[in-house]
Amino acid sequence: MAKYSLREFDAQAGRVILLNPRFDYDSFPVLGSELVKLLSASIIEKQNDADLHSWLIDFEGCQLFLRAEHYSETMWLEAMAPSLADEELQYLAKLFATGIG
Repeated sequence: MAKYSLREFDAQAGRVILLNPRFDYDSFPVLGSELVKLLSASIIEKQNDADLHSWLIDFEGCQLFLRAEHYSETMWLEAMAPSLADEELQYLAKLFATGIG
């Protein structure tokens, strides 16, 4: 069974919500790094808040946020500018629909 798959794709909001392994605030960095590596992406910047990790990543020249909310154990990819990331988001939604990892 795939480690990461698609929960929901909201093209208008520019958001790909994942089904992912369980995590907590402290264990997310390992999980997040693994996902970034699976996507052949790179981390540009990391920001951590009380219950939310927000990483700016580069995926094929497109900047996206990888976000992870501790309490709901939810991970998602979100475009900085949804209208400029439509092709990448469509690709990611299809990729996660088949499952990866």
